[in-house]
Parts: sequence; structure tokens; C-alpha cells
Amino acid sequence: MAKPVVIVVGADKGGVGKTTVSRTLLDYFSANNVPTRAFDTEFPRGTLKRFHPALTEIVDITTTPDQMKIFDTLNAASPSVTVIDVRAGLLSPSLVALRDIGFLDAAKSGQITFAVFHILGPSIASLDEIAETANFMQGAKYFLVKNFINNTSFFEWDQATYNSYFHRIKDATELTIPKLNEMAYEQVEVASVPFLKFVANKGATDEAANYSFVLRGYVRHWLSNVWTEFDRIKLTDLVGTKPVGRSGEK
Repeated sequence: MAKPVVIVVGADKGGVGKTTVSRTLLDYFSANNVPTRAFDTEFPRGTLKRFHPALTEIVDITTTPDQMKIFDTLNAASPSVTVIDVRAGLLSPSLVALRDIGFLDAAKSGQITFAVFHILGPSIASLDEIAETANFMQGAKYFLVKNFINNTSFFEWDQATYNSYFHRIKDATELTIPKLNEMAYEQVEVASVPFLKFVANKGATDEAANYSFVLRGYVRHWLSNVWTEFDRIKLTDLVGTKPVGRSGEK
């Protein structure tokens, strides 16, 4: 049986675009024919589930029964990848829980492939999370994600500050998510469909839609750039596959 892959997407700071990154991951794996399931920890409302209802279950990751829903089914579930979208403020507590249930030890021993997409915001408080998260990263693939939801520079103008944070974890990989045109982002929000379906001009049940040609073009171009980053970090290597030609990307 293939080794299960668990990807945690999160940050303790809010408003840094965690769910947007989770949505791009689900689209990317779908385009690469990788079976995937997702858990939305924004209990009880959920945001990720609104865009990917067939793949996503809303859970309260702070409770033992819902932790069992996720982790007791890793080997039983047919999807090879589990994406966990961790709501604001829950990244550190979630990592503590993963340590306490033995998940981090299992990842360290090679039983599970574990990756963390740590979404960073443009503030020192957000960057301070890196040091706290470092304590849990043994056995994990750690991605520092600079999500350009605005025109921040992530302190690159101050190399001393930049290096003091971004070089704290050995073997961490930096990843850049470019900014998406605001109107395009808002129309995808209104449509409540995956980015891939928006680009393909389809509704939630694959019915023909009538989205703006211009805004679809912005999303297509942006998604292509995001997926180029995922290809660069060899994301499909986590599940032992190679990127395929993708019709929705160009």
C-alpha cells in the first residue's frame, strides 16, 4: 500500500490566505490525477468546503473524535493525499496534537510523508511563528510560503531581518504565491467553484457558466504561475508521480 501523504496548510496569524493556497493544492493534485481528500478545520462553518464540497469534510481538529476521523483513516482511505486546511490560530496547537498522538514520530520514521505549508504574512509577528514551528519539523517537508495577497516585500529590503527568519529552519523551502487580480479573485469567490472550474467556465456541477473572459484569463495566468512553483518544488514527488500535461493551465 502506498505511503499516506499528509499536507498541513496553516498559520497562527489570520488573513494570510491559507485557504486560497489549499484550493490551489487541490486543483493541482486534481490536474495531476492524484486522488486527494481535504479537511476544513474552520469549524463549524468552513470555507474550503464551499469551493470543494465533494472532497472536503469540516472537522474540529481540537477534539479527539475528529482527530480520529482524519488520522485513523489514513491507511484505509483510498485518496493518497490528505490536505488539512488549518484555521487561523490553530497551527501551533495542531502541531502539538500531532506530536502527542505520535503522528510526528511516525513521519520521522518514514511511515507517513508529512509536509507543512506555512503561510506567512507581512509582519514580524507572522515571521516569529517560524521559530515556534521549527520545533515540530523533524521528519517533515517544510515550505515557507510567501503569499502575495498584497504588495508586501516580506522584508527582502532588509536582508538581515529577512535572513534571520527565513534561514531558521534547515532544509526549509521557500515558495512564492503571486498576487491574483482583485476582481478576478472576487468573481471566483462569488462563483464558489474551484479555480480550475472557473478557468474552464463551468459551474459547481460542471454546467456551462458565463464568467468574464478577461477575469478567467487572469485566473488562468495566475494559476499557471502557482503550478509552476509547485512543479519547481517537485510537489508530485511526495506521492511518487510526475507532473502531467495540464489542459487548464495555459
